[in-house]
This record gives sequence, C-alpha cells and structure tokens, in this order.
Amino acid sequence: MSTITKKELIDRIADGTNYRRVQVKRIVQQFLDEIVNELGRGNRLEFRDFGVFETKLRKARKAQNPKTLEPVEVPEKRTVKFKVGRLMKQRLGDMSGVAIDDEAGDVADMSDMSNDDEESEDSEGPSNS
Repeated sequence: MSTITKKELIDRIADGTNYRRVQVKRIVQQFLDEIVNELGRGNRLEFRDFGVFETKLRKARKAQNPKTLEPVEVPEKRTVKFKVGRLMKQRLGDMSGVAIDDEAGDVADMSDMSNDDEESEDSEGPSNS
C-alpha cells in the first residue's frame, strides 16, 4: 500500500481535465478548508455514497501510564469520525475482495496506531531494505 499525496491528486485531476494545475490546487485547497471549517463549527458533512465526517466529543476519563502504572487524567477532547458510504464500501470491497468496516476510528486513534507501528518497526532492529 502506498501513500498518495495531495500534490499527486491535484496532478491527476489537472491531467484529466482542461484546468491548469494552479486552478485545481486552489479548488482542492478551498474544498479541504471548507471541510475543516464546517467540522470546526460542529457541523456534520455528508457526501452521499462517499461517507460522513462528523465530530464527536470524547469524555474525560482516567487512564493508566503503561510504563509507571500511575493513574492519569485524560481530558475531554473533540475528535473527527468518518463513516464509509454505501458506494465507497461496495467499490473498496470489490477492489480488495475484503469486507470494509462501516466506521473508522477517530483520527487521533489512527495516528496513535501508525505511531505504534513505527515504534514496533524500530524495535525490530535494522531492516535489510
């Protein structure tokens, strides 16, 4: 699995349309800014068949520091959730041959998981690649 950047998407859209790259970049950035602005206002964004973005408030809770085992207060925070739309779920399932989860975890959990993956790779020692 590879990572596709915003620049690569902009280049693809510009190549597939009659718009200059600068125009496409401006439109894509405006679209992304509007998503952030609406989520910041607490609004739900629904893109029919694609999916739904919404913010959720995670309550304050008590957790435990895994190294020291000391209790830690975790403050409440707002997170972003994404629920996969029907058409996207169907297309991804058809492309991969694997069932797709309806709802992803929040963005903070995703970045925590990627950090865990990086830490586990680091602890495995040097790679031969």
